[in-house]
Amino acid sequence: MELLSKNVLHRLFKISIFLKGLDSLLQIIGGIFLILVKPESINNIIQLIFHYELIEDPQDLIVNFFINLFSNLPAGTQLFGAIYLLSHGIIKLALIIGLWKKKLWTYIAAEIVFTLFIIYQVYRFAFTHSVFLILLTLLDAVVIILTWWEYKQLKKGQEDRKG
Repeated sequence: MELLSKNVLHRLFKISIFLKGLDSLLQIIGGIFLILVKPESINNIIQLIFHYELIEDPQDLIVNFFINLFSNLPAGTQLFGAIYLLSHGIIKLALIIGLWKKKLWTYIAAEIVFTLFIIYQVYRFAFTHSVFLILLTLLDAVVIILTWWEYKQLKKGQEDRKG
């Protein structure tokens, strides 16, 4: 029975870091997008995406939220967003690759970095009340717990091979 739970936890670990890897790739793509695309073009893209929704319901809260969010985006905000997404994505991707390759130092580093991300996300949640931030924080918490468990298993396996 214990072997089954180890296999399940290991698979959950692999799935969770795969999801974090996808998240980091999306952040990198988003950061590149913000660097390459002018604010006016972002407004045009948002208008194009939500055009039909606005025709159906001009008062749609979600559509208007996105339009207001991206309309008249200051250049400094766009640059900050790009740098934030790129740095966040690159750091996470490097850690995910290390975890996938079972590099021991990345387990500790990932736990520290993901804990810092959680602290920042909770801070941001206080201002935004974003459900997305809650979901991201929960995923980070699961990844931290599974990373800790996986690290213990790897260390135990190394000790068993030595002893």
